[in-house]
Amino acid sequence: MPLKSSDSDRLKKTDQRLIALLSDRISLLAASEQPSLDEQLADVAPLLAQAGIPESVWAGVVNSCYTTLIPKSKTIHVSPRKIAIVGGCGRMGRLFKEQLSLVGNNVSVLEHNDWKYADKLLSQAELVLVSVPIEHTVDVIKRVAKYLAPTTALCDITSIKVQPTQAMLEHHCGPVMGLHPMFGPNIKSFFGQKVVVCPGRNDDSFQWFLDFFKSQGAELVACTPEEHDRMMVIIQATQHFCRFSLGVFLAEAKIDIEQSLTMSTPNYRQEIDIVKRLFSQNPHLSVDIMLATEERCNAISFLADTYSRLAKLVAMKDRDALTQEFENSQSFFEEKINTFLQPLNLIAIQRDFQPQMHTNISI
Repeated sequence: MPLKSSDSDRLKKTDQRLIALLSDRISLLAASEQPSLDEQLADVAPLLAQAGIPESVWAGVVNSCYTTLIPKSKTIHVSPRKIAIVGGCGRMGRLFKEQLSLVGNNVSVLEHNDWKYADKLLSQAELVLVSVPIEHTVDVIKRVAKYLAPTTALCDITSIKVQPTQAMLEHHCGPVMGLHPMFGPNIKSFFGQKVVVCPGRNDDSFQWFLDFFKSQGAELVACTPEEHDRMMVIIQATQHFCRFSLGVFLAEAKIDIEQSLTMSTPNYRQEIDIVKRLFSQNPHLSVDIMLATEERCNAISFLADTYSRLAKLVAMKDRDALTQEFENSQSFFEEKINTFLQPLNLIAIQRDFQPQMHTNISI
């Protein structure tokens, strides 16, 4: 139904005020050090919830404001680096090729049919980035290492870190680092995104690469490969399984998603958006994330047992037992609530990880 004339005028005036406020916001950001995306979300989270506005909407505003602040000089007058991405035609590989090329680097791609060109592409590279499915990562690292010069920096962006980092250290004598970008290939910029950094050897050789992430507004989080993999069991694998299970349930139950969204809460809309993004990905990647390590499989099995136990209580309509389960978990979270409500900035993350390592990298 078209807007009435009076409503249309009010909408235009509202838009004008919004544009003026956004202009003020961009000016303030340009004149000061920019807070992290987590800080900017945490500061207004209660207001967003009260107004029924999903955090993703505000995150979009914050990202867009930042994008306008990236000076054009960052895409020119840069000393080009020779970079080779193994698996550069995959979705994450394409994202990194695009972002690295935008700032003036010379980026080449090596795919599974290109190994006859491997010596030419890899031996001259300053940085080789391995971006292949989890199940192939170690084998590809072993194959790639044969072509690398001792000065070539080698890193991977796989979502597990212990095995790839060990393989790189064992098969390449030069600089090694494990990275895990905590985002998918659909992002438009690195602003506000986290990249986990697992130092391996000759960290200084990667400083320019880490500086590139920081210049784009990314947050770098340092930890050991062992700490990373332990945390990813919860952060990634079990969460993935939860959303995967919900998606399978909705599909099998033939839920009318469109109709449900017409009467949904902001949290439900956000959850459906996450599930939708999950099922827009490559199914093999999704399964790999859940099956990558024995620890992930065990944690998912434990989670499934928890679901089953709670579902039995629901089936028995055991109100007292369910209330007790809730109160037990409530006590656990109440101990952590002050930490949860603090802005999740880089310093807090590094403190929580407490990495046991010696590194000279600046993050």
